[in-house]
Amino acid sequence: MKTFYFLIISILICANSIAQNSKKLELLDVFNMEYVSEPIISPDGNHIIYVRNFKDVMTDRNLSNLWMVNVDGSQNRPITTGNQNDFAPSWSHDGTKIVFKSNMKDDKIKLYMMWMDSKDVLALTNTTESAGSVSWSWDDTQLAFSMFVPATKTSPITLPQKPEGAKWNAPPIYIDQMKYRGDGQGYLKGGNDQLFIISTDGGTPRQLSFTANDHGNPIWSKDGRSLYFGANLHEDHEMEPVDSEIYQLSISTGAIKALTTRKGPDDGAVVSPDGSKIAYTGFDDTYQGYTVTKLYVMNADGSDSKIITADLDRDISNPIWEDNGKGLYFQYDEKGDTKIGHVALTGKIRTITDHLGGLSLGRPYNAASYSEAKNRLAYTLGGTDHPADLAVWNGGETKRITNLNEDLFAGKQLGNVKEMWWKSSYDNRDIQGWLVTPPNFDATKKYPFILEIHGGPFASYGSVFSAEIQMYAAAGYVVLYSNPRGSTSYGQEFGNLIHHDYPNHDYEDLMSGVDAVIKMGNVDAANLFVTGGSGGGVLTAWIVGKTNRFKAAVVAKPVINWYSFVLYADSPAFFYKYWFGDKPWDNPEAYFKRSPLSYVGNVTTPTMLLGGEDDFRTPISEQEQFYAALKIQNVETAMVRIPGASHGIANKPSNLIAKVASILAWFDKYKSKD
Repeated sequence: MKTFYFLIISILICANSIAQNSKKLELLDVFNMEYVSEPIISPDGNHIIYVRNFKDVMTDRNLSNLWMVNVDGSQNRPITTGNQNDFAPSWSHDGTKIVFKSNMKDDKIKLYMMWMDSKDVLALTNTTESAGSVSWSWDDTQLAFSMFVPATKTSPITLPQKPEGAKWNAPPIYIDQMKYRGDGQGYLKGGNDQLFIISTDGGTPRQLSFTANDHGNPIWSKDGRSLYFGANLHEDHEMEPVDSEIYQLSISTGAIKALTTRKGPDDGAVVSPDGSKIAYTGFDDTYQGYTVTKLYVMNADGSDSKIITADLDRDISNPIWEDNGKGLYFQYDEKGDTKIGHVALTGKIRTITDHLGGLSLGRPYNAASYSEAKNRLAYTLGGTDHPADLAVWNGGETKRITNLNEDLFAGKQLGNVKEMWWKSSYDNRDIQGWLVTPPNFDATKKYPFILEIHGGPFASYGSVFSAEIQMYAAAGYVVLYSNPRGSTSYGQEFGNLIHHDYPNHDYEDLMSGVDAVIKMGNVDAANLFVTGGSGGGVLTAWIVGKTNRFKAAVVAKPVINWYSFVLYADSPAFFYKYWFGDKPWDNPEAYFKRSPLSYVGNVTTPTMLLGGEDDFRTPISEQEQFYAALKIQNVETAMVRIPGASHGIANKPSNLIAKVASILAWFDKYKSKD
């Protein structure tokens, strides 16, 4: 209990100390941060609707409304209002209507349609479940969407009739599927995502698919007779969770035909303007931890499939056909920078614009979105000094349309973010990172230092805003975040350096970065701290088992024991097959060798464990194992549990604040005082 009281007091002191200096970011400023997401440009290329995201400090909710602006930046105004969630807007092909999702009436997510001339709004659905991905038919008379359909499973367990008036416990829950719970979802209900269509005049949705599988992202054929969708309908789908295909469903008969057949994930289908071709993303699956996703084009009947981005060693996402059907736009990450590219059907690739991002408010992950019409692009503009804003690319000219946080940041001084590179001491590879210095940085002084490590592990940080990193800088720390080996956006070879070898030499990549920063002369080598979440939590726990150079560490939502993780996480069929290649009992030595638990006997660094109590991706039992082991080793430790939080801890604004305050409280406890 003594440790618990110390944490609470320290967190309050930390929050108060930051708040006293109004020129720096305060913890409560998280509630005032806004950002743009889901910009969709009208079919004529003249207007943009976007989601404006904001927060409510009184209810601790993330909220959003729809706004519309002309492409020149004029007439920026809301088209929905209220403390609600309006999101996923989509224009009709003729530009006269949009559909979107909202809980505006009764806190239940429904599908709404708005007429753009009058701004009249109609709820198209009032179903018990909410619609998923939505697609307009080409004549704008119908919508297709996915929606969860519950299914009652018959239990083989028969109980005797209880006496009248008896109060028994709820009956036992019978589970026999491989994936029975999901992070952020809890224990899964019986049922699957099925496909539906509904008239834009309203009415009752008509169900089209009925298999015992999930069906996603339906899009219409040009003639309106079929839907294309991505799914894994194979009999062994539970054991081969990545093996999805593009399918065609006949609306009149319900017949389903597979258009792709290769082993690997085929998804993200988009139909060409004339309806003759389908573009989609995927790769040939060889059970590697990381494989670059490519862009393919095939005829609408599934014939003559060709890869058209073979020359680009980067992941392709969000393909959009250009209006003339001669090529596609797409999104990709390049060395921590999110870009929009274009590829002709001949395979010629060029970059259109860059600096997308800003959708990951907490940590500096690369996350962005865009849309296209009439060769104009609307996208989320990223930057280290602001969350996502709206920008427009118009044939070579880029214009920033919004500056949502100008009022908040006008009176604040942010930490300066500078890109840096260094050589790994392991194999001399180039490693990219970003160094953040505190506001009012004085080059004649030495500062305490935080190494912050990303998760994934197949993910990437970039030159984008991070409230979490900026809060550390506001508290007086120099912060380094980076992309060690295994990070995406550097190509398949670099990403697969950790294939069946994680964690390992990413340790040298990170330590080399710390050494490079110390050589710059502004970091106090006696005041080094380290933290990271998920995959970064794995590496943080690994680091304190390999070195005692850090004064304190915070291990967030980690994997500590790979054996238990594979059997307890929410995707067991994936993790053992792609990250190890062997079942735990067939090669227990490999599982233990790569587990931070194997080095716990070496740990002397004061280490806090932090995670969400409802985390089913890296279950809290992982951090509990490390906590118990550190206690047994008599290492100074504490455990912070975020009630109601899943793997994405910051599902509530206050959770992000709690995470930052907890980490700063732990580091401040062990920081050498001037």
